[in-house]
Amino acid sequence: MRLRQVVIAARDLSKVCDELTDVLGLGTPFADPGVGEFGLENAVFPVGDTFLEVVSPVRANTAAGRFLDRRGGDGGYMVIVQTDDLAADRARVDALGVRVVWEIAFPDIATIHLHPRDVGGAILSLDAADPPASWRWAGPEWKSRARTDVTTAVVGVDFRAPDAAALAGRWSSVLGREAVARSGVHAIDLDGSCLRFAGDSGVAEPEVSAFELAVIDPAAVTERARSRGLVTRDDAIAIGGTRLGLRPV
Repeated sequence: MRLRQVVIAARDLSKVCDELTDVLGLGTPFADPGVGEFGLENAVFPVGDTFLEVVSPVRANTAAGRFLDRRGGDGGYMVIVQTDDLAADRARVDALGVRVVWEIAFPDIATIHLHPRDVGGAILSLDAADPPASWRWAGPEWKSRARTDVTTAVVGVDFRAPDAAALAGRWSSVLGREAVARSGVHAIDLDGSCLRFAGDSGVAEPEVSAFELAVIDPAAVTERARSRGLVTRDDAIAIGGTRLGLRPV
């Protein structure tokens, strides 16, 4: 089980994509016409063999639009975890009473999207790809568009919640992976990546606070972000309402 893709919801798709491309040195994204079913347009950037997606509503009354209204702006919206046994995951999810809000199966990939109210913090999607190295959602030519000279992978998600232990416990149950206390947060280790849950009494409900990326030169990435006014007062990069943590390779 590994973190394969993370998603930002944004009002202005072009602006956020331009900032991500410039700051993170990303390759050309893929626009998936299939997201029109959800009233969205999108851009899926390959980051090594992981992916960073931006979605934006193009019609009224979409789930992403309601998320943006409720949040009062852009933010981390979805987490996609790749699994090698979706049938077992589905049985576990059903036993927990977690609602599946959308599912589909193709010859090369199958997915279930879980209700964010039943998991907490984000929409969680569980996806099984065949072969495992493939990824339909990024388009047929994603390997030729991937760049790794600046940013090499998506490696983590940070959540904040009024009750971090409860949120971590819920994700642990859904994923079938242990949550452990580590350095003041609760963490769930996936293959090559990590989900972290921190307590924050200042938020009304659980939310994504940051996506973590592996980068070659964090200082250079931060300087590019600073030149565009995308660095916060506490020296963090924020694009699309989401902090981007940098892990040096």
